[in-house]
Amino acid sequence: MANCPAPRGELTAALAEALARDPGARLPDDAVAGRADPYGDDLQLALYLCYELHYRGLDGVDDTWEWDPGLLRLRHALERAFRSALRADVPPGDDVDSALGDLVTEPLDGHGVTHFLRDEGQLWQLREYAAHRSLYQLKEADPHAWMIPRLTGVAKAALATVEYEEFGAGRAERVHATLFAALMRDLYLDDTYGHYLDAAPAPTLATVNLMSLLGLHRAARGALVGHFAVVESTSPPASRRMVEALERLGGGAAAVHFYAEHVEADAVHEQLVRHEVVGGLLREEPRLAADVVFGIAATLLLEERLGDHLLGAWRAGRSSLRVPLR
Repeated sequence: MANCPAPRGELTAALAEALARDPGARLPDDAVAGRADPYGDDLQLALYLCYELHYRGLDGVDDTWEWDPGLLRLRHALERAFRSALRADVPPGDDVDSALGDLVTEPLDGHGVTHFLRDEGQLWQLREYAAHRSLYQLKEADPHAWMIPRLTGVAKAALATVEYEEFGAGRAERVHATLFAALMRDLYLDDTYGHYLDAAPAPTLATVNLMSLLGLHRAARGALVGHFAVVESTSPPASRRMVEALERLGGGAAAVHFYAEHVEADAVHEQLVRHEVVGGLLREEPRLAADVVFGIAATLLLEERLGDHLLGAWRAGRSSLRVPLR
């Protein structure tokens, strides 16, 4: 269960005040949501809090808020603003093969976050990166599990295979979220679920909100498959760079193990996702091709925005978090 963070604007202030009361309390109206920057802290935190009620809940918030009609109306307004911004910023397309091919093509002059951490990053930056990623990694496979009842045949079987391994293949100590918690302890970070929510800026929240948005809507199943393809296809090379960064900076055995596990496992997963999850879905529902491409492009857009935020802060010598780590 996550703690409610401090408000970041009129939207989250009003939402926090309502959630502290019984379900049915007065909520912000659509006009407040409409004034908020769709990529900004206020809207992204409000959306994150709405979604968290579908995961482990919020400390001090009545669980029955999860399906409160008023809260669902507010969430719909927030989602509409976020989705509209993504649609405006993502070019349309339906060439799934091309989009998948681009995911596994490593540029010779890569300059992303994991390249930076491998080549010149410092330990404090590595720790910040783990704090950012904890909001996703401690719930890693959960939103993708919402796809299972929405797929059939080959796509369902392949997705369940990947998810089974993400959830530890029947061994609790091997659940990937548990392995990431061990990584956090190796880096002297707090591994409590949601601990760094207050410190996470909007670009971090947006990457997590996207998968929750796609996971909670059956109509977005094609886009969620696209998101899943990005996660599994880009993981092996990025994880290899993180292994090298952690070994160079003395990150600890458990920290190295988390990413080493992903180098091998996700290389196999990438083939399953590409040929059986994506391929199986499109053989059953070819009309979802454009949705798959949108899911890929939207995921890459938000990851790029987060990367720009991290590298911009680090190269300026300042923390990338709203609340710097000790």
